[in-house]
Amino acid sequence: MMQTRYRSVFVSDIHLGTPDCKADYLLDFLDTIRCEHLYLVGDIIDLEALSHRQGWRHEHGRVLLKLVELARTGTQVTYIPGNHDAPLRALAGQCIAGIDVAVDAVHVGIDGRRYRVSHGDEFDTMDAGTSWLYILGDALHRVISWGNRCLHAWRRRKGKPYLPLSIIVKSHIRHAMAYIRNFESRVIRRAREDGYHGHICGHIHFGHVREEDGVLYLNDGDWVEHCTALVEDATGAMELLHWSEVATTLGRISREIILPSPTVFQAMAPLAEIPLDLSKIRRAA
Repeated sequence: MMQTRYRSVFVSDIHLGTPDCKADYLLDFLDTIRCEHLYLVGDIIDLEALSHRQGWRHEHGRVLLKLVELARTGTQVTYIPGNHDAPLRALAGQCIAGIDVAVDAVHVGIDGRRYRVSHGDEFDTMDAGTSWLYILGDALHRVISWGNRCLHAWRRRKGKPYLPLSIIVKSHIRHAMAYIRNFESRVIRRAREDGYHGHICGHIHFGHVREEDGVLYLNDGDWVEHCTALVEDATGAMELLHWSEVATTLGRISREIILPSPTVFQAMAPLAEIPLDLSKIRRAA
């Protein structure tokens, strides 16, 4: 199998142990790449969900085996637990099956830019605003997730590519988008205060590439709704990739250009039919 080589890869919010986990797409993605450093940016194993109900599937175990295989065959793997696998933060500083566990990390790109890497739940404070999960309510969120699974199953039977219903719904709720933008601004502000060129995180299940006054916000998204990963190539450029039946570049940031992630309207159409808006390319600061 032909493999694409990257310097670094960032994935988060896999939520192994839940029915929404798209482990098959993730396994396909991991099988097609090689990288020097793989960052697992939190909520990899959903210990919170597993404590309430059984949801472990065969392919979830295969994901763990693949991660161990990557660590064994030369990839440096760093696991930064999130809020759904928070008990694993107690293991920070240890190496388990070749995988380093850390609370957070500093990633230095090959172009010299320094990024803080964390799950991102530290920015999800009650006094900073109410998240879309609270706005929608837990019950409604479960209904939307169920609908996302049903739509995915139906489209698969019809031979159609994956379409993230939950992302579409989230994108059309004004309060949800306001929360996401405020979250991004808090992350950017902290990165600027701490002297980083940018911050890489997950947590809110909304992959996005964004620059604000020279500081980069890079959210690697998730593998339960949109199936996205952030990758760094040999030049230090960062790309946000969607991975399902159709692999699509959603955003790119390099020293030369900034191509932001698609707008919320682009989530409404099958990804294979979405042209990138080249009018948004602009010179980086």
